[in-house]
Parts: sequence; C-alpha cells; structure tokens
Amino acid sequence: MSLNATARRRWLGAAVLFAALLMLIGGETLLKGQLNQTWFVLYWLICFLLTGLAISIAFLDAKIVQRRTRQEHRELLETTLRRIEKDAKVKKTQQSKGGQVRETGGFEQ
Repeated sequence: MSLNATARRRWLGAAVLFAALLMLIGGETLLKGQLNQTWFVLYWLICFLLTGLAISIAFLDAKIVQRRTRQEHRELLETTLRRIEKDAKVKKTQQSKGGQVRETGGFEQ
C-alpha cells in the first residue's frame, strides 16, 4: 500500500509526537531520579527536539493544505467564470437567431 505525500507527512508527525509523548511519560515516571545530570539534559533535549519537530511538521502540513485550498478556490472561480461566459455567448447567439430564453435557464426556438 503506497501512501501519498499528505498521508506520509501526517503519519510522520503523529509518530514523532507519539515518541515525544512516550519520552515525557517515561521521563516523569520510570526515569525520574535515575539519570545523572548529563543524561538528564540530553534526554529532555531530545524530547524537546521531537516536540519541536512535530510542531514544525504540523505547520508545514497546514501551509500545504492552505496552498492546496487556495488553488482549488482559484480553479473553481476560473471554471465558474468560463461557464458564465459560455452561457452568455450561447444566450446571445440564441437571441440573435430569434430564440427565446426560458425561465429555467434553457432556450426555446
């Protein structure tokens, strides 16, 4: 099963966040008082870095979703404007040929 980029990014973010959560729980329960100063600082630095990485991945994902949404809105607007222009041309052509426009949006001749 192949995951797309969005799914991979979200799974990675969840995994990193889960690892930071496990480190937090382990550090506050199992390892509390067990680590000397050097290992204590290193342990919590890694936990902090994992948390920062998870936040960065979340911001990246939000930025990509925002960009995709903006592009989809732009495409929808362009498609709608093209459809309106096309309908206006058809209406104008029908009226010039003597057809009458129905109230339902269609044309009668």
